[in-house]
Amino acid sequence: MTVDREQVLRAAAALLSRKSFATMDEVARAAGVGRATLHRHFAGRHSLVKALESLGIQEFEAALDAARLDEDTAEEALRRLIAALEPAAPLLSFLVTENQLFESDGMNEGWNRLDARVSALFRRGQEQGEFRIDLTPAWLTEALYGLVGCGAWAVQVGRVAGKDFQYMIVELLLGGARRSVAE
Repeated sequence: MTVDREQVLRAAAALLSRKSFATMDEVARAAGVGRATLHRHFAGRHSLVKALESLGIQEFEAALDAARLDEDTAEEALRRLIAALEPAAPLLSFLVTENQLFESDGMNEGWNRLDARVSALFRRGQEQGEFRIDLTPAWLTEALYGLVGCGAWAVQVGRVAGKDFQYMIVELLLGGARRSVAE
């Protein structure tokens, strides 16, 4: 029987996004494979998390492409981005809090690409007078990541209805980022 590596990764992502300290045995059970099979694909937790990181970056980049960030106003593009990120939000939430990803000499180039694209959206919104200029694009980018991660967790544990995910993130982020007319 051939084991689909991506299926194993997705099962691991689903488990780890709910239970970040799950053991490799628990991951194997969740994926429906034996521990030996899991270890043939991923030598250990670090290897598994690095593979999940690649999957998360890939999904985030797909969301950025789907959101068409250069079209319409920055606010409308941000709304599309949050909607496109929703399916990957639990995995992104896990990855953003997984410290081992950031222990090496430098951050993964994929994260740098993501940061640059999201920051460019906020910068465009500032240049067009939509967003406050006293909050840096880097800070707004981190705020977006934090809200997506917290929103995903709140939906997973039942504190927030899934249908409210996009609305709450957009409204809270834009409520703080939107430039007021009085300025």
